[in-house]
This record gives sequence, C-alpha cells and structure tokens, in this order.
Amino acid sequence: MSFLLAFVAFAALVILHEFGHFIAAKAVGMRVERFSLFFPPAILKIRRGETSYEIGAVPLGGFVKITGMNPEEELPPEVLPRAYFRQPVWKRVVTIAAGPAMNVLIAFVLVFVLFAFVGVSVTNRSVGSVDSGAVVSGKLKPGDMIVSIDGAHGGPADLVEKLNRIKCGGGNKDGCIAERAVPVVFQRSGVTQSFSVKPRYDASHKRMRLGITFGAEPETLPIGQAFTTTAERIWFVSKLTVALPARVFDAKKRKEIGSAVGGYESTRRAFNDSAERTIGIIALISLSLALINLFPFLPLDGGHIFWALAEKVVRRPIPTRVLERASIVGIALIVMLFTIGFTNDIDRFRNGGFGP
Repeated sequence: MSFLLAFVAFAALVILHEFGHFIAAKAVGMRVERFSLFFPPAILKIRRGETSYEIGAVPLGGFVKITGMNPEEELPPEVLPRAYFRQPVWKRVVTIAAGPAMNVLIAFVLVFVLFAFVGVSVTNRSVGSVDSGAVVSGKLKPGDMIVSIDGAHGGPADLVEKLNRIKCGGGNKDGCIAERAVPVVFQRSGVTQSFSVKPRYDASHKRMRLGITFGAEPETLPIGQAFTTTAERIWFVSKLTVALPARVFDAKKRKEIGSAVGGYESTRRAFNDSAERTIGIIALISLSLALINLFPFLPLDGGHIFWALAEKVVRRPIPTRVLERASIVGIALIVMLFTIGFTNDIDRFRNGGFGP
C-alpha cells in the first residue's frame, strides 16, 4: 500500500505543478493544446474545447503544451496571436513561474497544517524505550517519567547534558562504566521511586547513556505562530536547496544529494511511519521540486524565465540557436546532478540508509 500512496503523492505534486502552468496560461490568454499527466503515448484522452486532457503511459512526470513554445514553429494565422512567443515577457514569466509557485504554496500549506493541526513530535521526560542490555534494564520501563538525574531537573536536553558530565576512570572509551553512580528519580503510575546506577559510555552516540530513549508527543502551535514558523522553515530549506549546485564540488556534501528515486523511497517509508513524517517529506519534496525547477538552466522553468528576462533586457528576441545551445548545457547539468543523486541513492539502498 505504501508504494501506491507514494506514487499518488508524487503524481499529485506533478499534476498540481503543471496545473499552475495551465491556469496561468489560460488566465493570460495563451492557447493550451495539451494537459498531460505522465508522458506519451497517451492511454486516455478527453478533449474539452481547444485543450486535450491526457494520461500518458510513462509515469515519469507530466507536461502542459502551450501553442508556440518553439519560436520557429509554423502556426496557422488564427492561433498566432495566442502563441507563447507572441506574448509579452511578463505573461511568459507569469505562466512559467506559476508551476513552481504552486509547489511552494503546497509546501507552505502542508507545513502549516503540520504545525497548526497535526502537531510536531516534541521530546519529553518520559521513557520511550529501554535498550537491550542497558544499565537500567529491570529498573526503568517505557512510560516511566524521569524526575531528575544526578539532581538535575528540566527537559531531556538538560538531563542528557548532566549525565554526560560523568566520566569513566582513565578516560571515556566505548562501553566503559562511569567511576561513580548517579541517582535517578522517576515516577511510575504516580508513585515516585529512585535508584542509583553507573552510566555507560557509548562511542556511537559520543556520550554517557543509561540506555534509554526519551518519549515524544505531538504538540501544535497557535495559528499565528504556526504561520511564522512555517515561513521560517520554508526559508531555511530554500537556502539549503539553492546551495545545491555548490555541493557538487565538495566531496562530503556531494553525498547529501539525492534523486527522485530516493525521494520516492523516503516518502514510501514515511507512509509506514506517521502522518507527521509523511506530511513533512511530501512538503520537502514539493518545495525542492519548485526551487530546483527555478534554476536558470533550460529546459527547467528557471531557464525559460531567465531567457525571457534576457529578451527584455536586450529588447529583441533571443536567437533560437542560442536557446538550443543553452538547452544542451542545461540538460548536461541536470543529467550530472541526477547521476550523482541516483548513485548516492543506490549506496543508501545498499546500506539501508533510507530512514523516514
């Protein structure tokens, strides 16, 4: 079922992106010939007026075909006034930008709903799980509420910081036992209890541990705070995404790049986990789809916007040969980024690194 749900989510993002182009083109008076979910050959067609609505057989995206996207295309005289390249620059920019704008809007709405209505998991002082063989096995169990550790009260971060001040004799090494025991006070079924235990150093976490994980519960934000927090998170992720091309030149950061394959797998796994993670992943993919499409390389949306604005600056149409060369360069860059991301995703599949 998760495979189907992830597919539906991706298809929805694609069709809404293309719907943005579609409604903008119609709004500014352009002639839209085809609106297709997925690529040809078409397996279903419905014509309404001048537009054919289709579902293609190749589920790798979608497209809107606007009359006159090719400036050298020969068109009947009756449709020329509504052809893409016959329109003023502002109409072309609005039409092209509407696709990414739709994805940004989707991301914003999803994250807002997450903060305002679904809730984001916030770690609390309850015991979520106890590791097998932990030093507190038999003393703590899931659901217990930690009151203090070594006299420290407060949230999970405060308790972890206090615990990490404890040292092993002779220096911290993986598995070493602390040189002194610490008192742990907790509540179980409303009854306060306590015990003392020597924590163990865990090199994989790089800190002293009792061998527990803290629990979490969803918390929502007031509407106003949810709106501002959503804007902050969208801006933060946008800055990271815009810096994507620079990561190609950094060996470590290059490993962070992924492809649509990784996005699909992360979405599928999120559907098996929680509504919070599912909404977050879909919002992230929608935002990434918008921002990557705005990179100024043909055939991406950003490339069309860039050359439309260039035409406005030079005050004459850009020669077709220039656009064709720019498309070749853009396609090469896109293929390079996809190859890097796909290779990284294959490595993640091999290493089981696709946690939701």
